[in-house]
Amino acid sequence: MGQEDEDKIMERRHIERRTFLKETTAVLTGLIGTNAFAAEKKKDSDEAEWTPLFNGKDLTGWRAEGKAVWNVEDGYLVGVQGPNAAPGDLFTEKDYGDFELRVTYKVRWPANSGVWFRYQAPDKSYQADILEYKNPVAYSGTIYCPGKMFLAVNPDPALEKKDDWNTLLIRAQGDHLVVTLNGVVTGDVHEGSYDKGKIGFQVHPGDEFKDMKITVREVALRPLAS
Repeated sequence: MGQEDEDKIMERRHIERRTFLKETTAVLTGLIGTNAFAAEKKKDSDEAEWTPLFNGKDLTGWRAEGKAVWNVEDGYLVGVQGPNAAPGDLFTEKDYGDFELRVTYKVRWPANSGVWFRYQAPDKSYQADILEYKNPVAYSGTIYCPGKMFLAVNPDPALEKKDDWNTLLIRAQGDHLVVTLNGVVTGDVHEGSYDKGKIGFQVHPGDEFKDMKITVREVALRPLAS
């Protein structure tokens, strides 16, 4: 085989190699783009599963009990004591069983409040507390159950941002209850007394809480499989 033939073979090999590299790059680029699109689509889908329970305009879908005062101010849900330090609660009209609930709130202290979940009656419910309790020592993110007191206690006051926005995430699935405050798990228990009920907010009685104000920016829920 002459030099000219060898040169032609080498040139053909170079062309084939360049073609292969271009095709491989195109395939990889397509796979990366597809995976990125799928990941973004999954993210959008996950976020779409969250349903706002508060519309930012009025109290549609909610009902008040007691004499606390509940209003919508500048797009936020706001609760304060009523006349003579009167307490009260605000509940969803619907019941919820297995779910994740995301609540973004801030509080004017001193305060004693919380997020009711699986609420059936004053003595049949759970609450993710928003408080500073002295005996036993317990702070926001503690899980409370009427008649059983605290099911799980958050002993760290630094987890909550005073006079700023905080996020509570409540997960209730079967008898497994998990509360997270600002990304830190503050309660993880198994307690199966109540399998469904209302979501709600509390304003506690007492002169020591007369200046308390609970402000809620977001209440969103997504259902979980039983």
